[in-house]
Amino acid sequence: MTRLMLPVPTGPHPVGTVQLHLVDRSRPDDIAGPGHFRELMATVWYPARDVQRYPVAPWMPAGALQAFLDDAGFSALAPLAPLTAGHVGAPVRRSGRRLPVVVFSHGAHSHQGDHTVMVQELASHGYAAVTVAHQYDTYTEFPDGRIAVPLHDRQAPTLPGDFAADLRFVLDCVEQLAAGCNPDVDHRELPAGLLGSLDPRRVGAFGWSKGGTATACATLADERIRAGLSLDGPMQMNPPLAGDLDRPFMMMSAVFNRATDPEAAALWSHLRGWRLNIQAQGAVHVSYGDNEALFPQVAKLLGWSGQQLQDVIGTLDPEQAVKIQQAYPLAFFDEHLRHRRGHLLDGPSPAFPAVTFLP
Repeated sequence: MTRLMLPVPTGPHPVGTVQLHLVDRSRPDDIAGPGHFRELMATVWYPARDVQRYPVAPWMPAGALQAFLDDAGFSALAPLAPLTAGHVGAPVRRSGRRLPVVVFSHGAHSHQGDHTVMVQELASHGYAAVTVAHQYDTYTEFPDGRIAVPLHDRQAPTLPGDFAADLRFVLDCVEQLAAGCNPDVDHRELPAGLLGSLDPRRVGAFGWSKGGTATACATLADERIRAGLSLDGPMQMNPPLAGDLDRPFMMMSAVFNRATDPEAAALWSHLRGWRLNIQAQGAVHVSYGDNEALFPQVAKLLGWSGQQLQDVIGTLDPEQAVKIQQAYPLAFFDEHLRHRRGHLLDGPSPAFPAVTFLP
């Protein structure tokens, strides 16, 4: 059986990647017990200079992948899991200008690789993209071999506000990297050129589902985030929304759209700066993520009917869905972090007939 494939990024640069083991000593971890603090895994994706001698990164670490697939009922697919376009530890491409940074927040009971298509696309176009594994609501693996899985405990710090606090802590770590310091608690060696290569003054954030809500929370709370993008976030704010946002914010809607979701409509009314809301016709909640690329392949392997596949990924054409994921976030961050103005965000495009612009 052939391995599942992710689409190749379209940017001009090869992609490098490295994991970081981070501990936020400002936040005690009551679940882990006294003396413990909030512990996270993060992954930096970036444009690389030379990738020939560096191994390709898996979609998920093996132990976390097995736990994730077991819980999802797809245990047999573990040997077929996709590889990414990222090369572990490859040197960073330095062009004389620091790299704009985007941080990514995953959805509930998901993992930091669930939007690899989008993340490696941004990296191939010259961004440093940092994905976060939100402890207690994710599948991840720590350097000492511990496997973390979602914890079904109402006391666990897994609210959108907790995710947002993780994002803001990761921005602190981005600032450390930019200043030439290694935030990894194990002091593991970083790729050549990573220290000092990030631009902490050009930072964006994006997230899917609960991570989209967390992105809105973090963008409202932290002026370091110059632009925020929500991928079908439900926008159930806890604590409730307070104040307006004057920085750019974009919503890519599917299930949680303003017509049917009062919280999404409420957030929209608080956006006082540049704002945009698009929706792809036929999209479902998973349509702006890797599932659009992976499930059509899974359906073939498992002999699903067309209807069974549609029940999972909706009626949006999967190839079109992938192109939408690659094009629209890039156009948004290009415009607001790099001042590279294109026309994709101006209105409907013949290249993307499914995408509607919501007034």
